[in-house]
Amino acid sequence: MSETPTSATADIRPIIETQPERTDLPLAVMPVVVDSMIPYFKENISLLHDVVRLRMYGDFTLDENTIVSRCQDADAVMVIGFHVTDAIFDRLTQDAHVRCFAFGGTGVASYINLQSARERGVRVCNVVRYGDHAVAEHTFALLMELARHVGDLNRQVHAGSWEGADGYALHGKTVGLVGFGGIGQVFARMLQGFGMNVLVWNSHLDQDAVARLGVTPVDDMSDMFEQSDIISLHMPLLAATKGIVTAQSLEHIKPGTLFINTARAEVIEQGALAKRLARGDVKAALDVFEHEPLAQDDPLRQVPGIILTPHVAWRNEEAYHNLTRQVFQSVASFAAGGDFNAVVK
Repeated sequence: MSETPTSATADIRPIIETQPERTDLPLAVMPVVVDSMIPYFKENISLLHDVVRLRMYGDFTLDENTIVSRCQDADAVMVIGFHVTDAIFDRLTQDAHVRCFAFGGTGVASYINLQSARERGVRVCNVVRYGDHAVAEHTFALLMELARHVGDLNRQVHAGSWEGADGYALHGKTVGLVGFGGIGQVFARMLQGFGMNVLVWNSHLDQDAVARLGVTPVDDMSDMFEQSDIISLHMPLLAATKGIVTAQSLEHIKPGTLFINTARAEVIEQGALAKRLARGDVKAALDVFEHEPLAQDDPLRQVPGIILTPHVAWRNEEAYHNLTRQVFQSVASFAAGGDFNAVVK
C-alpha cells in the first residue's frame, strides 16, 4: 500500500493505492471519500489483497468531470457521498470499462439508475443493515431538537439572550412509523423508553417484531397519520415504495404534528411535502431531500422552524466499520465472480 501526499499540488492524486504493479487484477476506484471514513477503509484493505487493485482519492468533490476523470480506467467504482447521475453513468459505462458500482449505503435506487444498469449489464451493490442504530439515534436527535430546541437555545445564550423557549412533552404522545424494518424497530424501542405509544404501518409487517416490541399495527397510512402526534419515515426506497407517501395521505396530518424523515425523500410524492409544510402548521426535521445538496432556492428552506441536516444520519463510527467492510466485500466478490450484496447482477 502506498500513500500519496495530499498537498495542493497533489489534489488529484490518490492518497491510497494498493498493488499498483498487479495490472493483472481489476482496478477499483473510490473517486470521492468522506474524510472521517478513511481510517475505516484502511482497516479493511486486506479484503482486496490479490483480488483487486485499489485507488482511493482523499478529498471530497461533486464535480462531474473530476469524478469521471478519476474513474477513467476503473473496472469497479465505489460510490461514497456522490450521486451517479445519468451523465456520469453514461460516461463511465458507454465503453464498457466500468462494470460494477459498489454503493456505500442503502437505498441505492436514489443514487444510481438501476434500470440503466440492468440494460447495460452493470453490477450494482449496496450495503445492508450497517447503520440501524446510527440512523435511529439521529432520528431521535431530530425529534429532541423539535421538542426542546437545544440548538436554538444554545445560540441564544451565546448571543447574550436569556429568552428561552417552551418545550414539547414527549411522554404519552403517539408516534406513527412509516416502515418497520431494522431502523424503525430500533427507533421504536427508544420511543417506548420515553413512555410514548408507537403505531406502525408497513406494507409487509414482521408480526414477530410487532409482538416482541408491543407496537400497534395500523392498516391504513392515512388513518395512522390522523392518530399521530409525531410521524417518522423509515421506509427504504424501492420501486414499490417510491412516492408511497402521497399528497393525499399528507393531508391527514393534523396541525401541530412533528414530522421527521431520515429515510429517503423519494418515498414521498414529488413536491408534496414542501407543499404541505408551506402552511406552517406542522414542524419538520429532514435529513434527506429530493435533490442533494439542497439548493439555496429550495422551498423547504422557507418553511418556518424547519430543521435540516445534510444526509448524515448514517455517519458514526459503528456504521463506518460495517459500511466500509461491506463495500470492499462487494468489490472483491464482483472480481471473484460472486454476487455479494448485489441488487443488480
